[in-house]
Amino acid sequence: MSEMYEFNLILLLLQQMCVFLVIAWLMSKTRLFIPLVQVIVRLPHKLLCYFTFSIFCILGTYFGLHIDDSIANTRAIGAVMGGLLGGPFVGGLVGLTGGIHRYSLGGMTALSCMISTIAEGLLGGLIHSVLIKRGRIDKLFNPLVAGAVTFVAEAVQMVIILLIARPFQDAFALVSSIAAPMMVTNTLGAAMFMRILLDKRAMFEKYTSAFSATALKVAASTEGILRRGFNEENSMKVAQVLIRELDIGAVAITDREKLLAFTGIGDDHHLAGKPICSDYTWQAIENGEVVYADGNELPYRCSLHPNCKLGSTLVIPLRGENRRVIGTIKLYEARNRLFSSINRTLGEGIAQLLSAQILAGKFEQQKALLAQSEIKLLHAQVNPHFLFNALNTLMAVIRHDSEKAGQLVQYLSTFFRKNLKRPSEIVTLADELEHVNAYLQIELARFPSRLKVDLQVPAEFLSHSLPAFTLQPLVENAIKHGTSQLLNNGHIVIRAWGKERMTIVEVEDNAGLYQAEQNGDGLGMSLVDKRLRARFGDDYGITVSCEPDAFTRVTLRLSMEGAGC
Repeated sequence: MSEMYEFNLILLLLQQMCVFLVIAWLMSKTRLFIPLVQVIVRLPHKLLCYFTFSIFCILGTYFGLHIDDSIANTRAIGAVMGGLLGGPFVGGLVGLTGGIHRYSLGGMTALSCMISTIAEGLLGGLIHSVLIKRGRIDKLFNPLVAGAVTFVAEAVQMVIILLIARPFQDAFALVSSIAAPMMVTNTLGAAMFMRILLDKRAMFEKYTSAFSATALKVAASTEGILRRGFNEENSMKVAQVLIRELDIGAVAITDREKLLAFTGIGDDHHLAGKPICSDYTWQAIENGEVVYADGNELPYRCSLHPNCKLGSTLVIPLRGENRRVIGTIKLYEARNRLFSSINRTLGEGIAQLLSAQILAGKFEQQKALLAQSEIKLLHAQVNPHFLFNALNTLMAVIRHDSEKAGQLVQYLSTFFRKNLKRPSEIVTLADELEHVNAYLQIELARFPSRLKVDLQVPAEFLSHSLPAFTLQPLVENAIKHGTSQLLNNGHIVIRAWGKERMTIVEVEDNAGLYQAEQNGDGLGMSLVDKRLRARFGDDYGITVSCEPDAFTRVTLRLSMEGAGC
């Protein structure tokens, strides 16, 4: 008769546990359960864990079966699970909350059940700490571990009831009748509860993996496209990538005034270059908000064609400087399809990615404009007297050597052609030396017996690249602030060699008059150094060494990887 009673009690508790687990399953479909499928570390997640399992702990009591003035219950599931997932502190708090609630209901076992519920939460927390220290996080989400810990916890509860509850004869009779049913039911319930969490964890990881894989594909496929300009051609390339990777009905990209690109269903009447006519697009632009017209709660109808097969749209703003909306990206689905949650979330992430690309492109354009301005500033640095001195030298040479005068005209032409306009901002060392040679030939004509120039650049370095207009300002400084101040002959040496994956170029004069605080060459020198660092990195640039009245040596460190243009 006793065995039949225990069997019936098990069936009744299992029925109550099924209700308990249905509630758990329903809650697992909400976002509340997402933090619970990870190792809980952060305080907000610990609070969520506490509140969630405190509720289950209390529900376990409410769903219990009254036996005399005691309750056969599944309360241990909430206490143990709170400890396993949240640690000793959370487990203890869950046990205390569930225990106080049980104590408030009174009965012979009120005190012993309160103490045992706290002990169950602490036991789950102790197992949590042990597994974390041993690096066995995977065991925390093992249903067998959850079941085994709960089995032990229920055994501990029975012992506590026998030790505390009085009269002992009644306590013993109670334990004899409820021990097996409660141990079986709570063990199965904890294992099944953990199974629900494990399924949620697997689904979450699968979702995250799919999201990440798609995001990486989109990022890799669109990398750098909009950096080259936010225009119709580049926007169409991006739209074609998106429709292929997201598997949606259509993709459109607009600026603030017109449609830049469209591909997919309806491309026969959604034509690039047409003005924006969708109210949803204007809403996204003007309010800077994501607009989702699902065709149900928020109706959607194509504003261009009455028979358009598109049935829903997601409009996401693209942002530029100062978070200003500069356009939109629009994702569409056909009338018989709804947006998947991954496409909605991914769409917003893609919009941020493309916005960053557009911003980076504008930054690079501004950087290029700044570089051009710096070059022009360097051009303006050329001593205005140089032209007049060159012309005076040319007039003097014409009188007695017309052939040499013709050569000087060629050098002067080469100098100003390279000084005023280069086909590229990056040139070869050979091109730079041609510019410098034209300048030096004119200076040699002015000081034929007072200036000597040595060029010590091996042929293998001539193809190495560097920013245009790098050497000429340094050579001009060497003459203007160096050799031209000497009473004896001046000597300029330009040499190059390789060192530790660097190309070293030196401009050296024999005057040794360099002063770091002087303003005459500071601007040109600093701009050259800045452009080299911007091109090759902070390990490269200019250093100056000087031995007074002996030499001034300007050393340029260039990247050897820049060999060839």
